[in-house]
Amino acid sequence: MLHGQYFEADRVSPAQLDVLWANGWRHFGTYFYRYWINVTPEGICHVLPLRIRLAVFRLSESQRRIRRRNRDLRVIIRPTVLDAATHALFERHKRRFTDNVPDSLYDFLSTQPASVPCQNKEIAVYDGERLVAKSFLDIGKRATSSVYGVFDPDYAKRSLGILTMLLEIAYSQERGDEFYYPGYAYHEASHYDYKKRFTALEWFDWHGNWRDLPNGHYG
Repeated sequence: MLHGQYFEADRVSPAQLDVLWANGWRHFGTYFYRYWINVTPEGICHVLPLRIRLAVFRLSESQRRIRRRNRDLRVIIRPTVLDAATHALFERHKRRFTDNVPDSLYDFLSTQPASVPCQNKEIAVYDGERLVAKSFLDIGKRATSSVYGVFDPDYAKRSLGILTMLLEIAYSQERGDEFYYPGYAYHEASHYDYKKRFTALEWFDWHGNWRDLPNGHYG
């Protein structure tokens, strides 16, 4: 990681979160960071902070199909709890990775994830009584930010990672939020490109400006 900044904080208010996100900051647990160049196995990548302007967001046809395909699943939105079922789901989820494999959910969340350093809610998805997906959403004053998501690889054909993002967006719209932050991607092609496949996307140019990102292209 190059050309970055960071700080640590145990408490950040909702209004402060909105300002941080609007300036390209993210956090894992109490560690807040922003960086604009990253060295990856594929080479140097230029970081692309993203957000969705919720008032003009519309589902694509493929996203509508994902919602319809998963109507049989049960969804609960509540304060985040890292219980045994969640840790077991994470262990299944991380088998998908061959490099840069995370150690635990505490790489992304604090030991008090529902309240430290800010309010965080989980979007938990069940097939009957089986937990099959969960994502973690920070709550600001007029915005939300997705921290991390996990899903059961046995359900890969259901696109549960995209589903939880769509559920986060719907929840944010219901709250009346202005923006939803799905996290970083890169200007270059990468495995984060799925984040570019949403409507109403904007990208941060690291000079204080948010610019439209039509159809996943920037300029």
